[in-house]
Amino acid sequence: MQQNHSFRAGRRSYTIFQVGKATLLRVSDVMKLKKTDVFNLDGTVKQTAFIHDQKTGKGNTLYLKPVQQDLMLYHAWLIQQNLNSEWLFPSTSRPER
Repeated sequence: MQQNHSFRAGRRSYTIFQVGKATLLRVSDVMKLKKTDVFNLDGTVKQTAFIHDQKTGKGNTLYLKPVQQDLMLYHAWLIQQNLNSEWLFPSTSRPER
């Protein structure tokens, strides 16, 4: 069971890192992303996303092309793991967060 938790956290952490690196967002802003911010209704990755920076309140357009493949793999992994949450990066211990 511990190994499964470690893998789950690893996949999630890897994708958080890649999204943060590609978008130059603060971790707090990456963690506030919802699935609807980055995925279309059919599960494909949006070309861009628009968010408000948590610290400054300014609008920010995110270009998701550099992490499109990572997000597609992560989306498939979320489905496989049955992690249903509105959040893009739900807590591994409490998916409602």
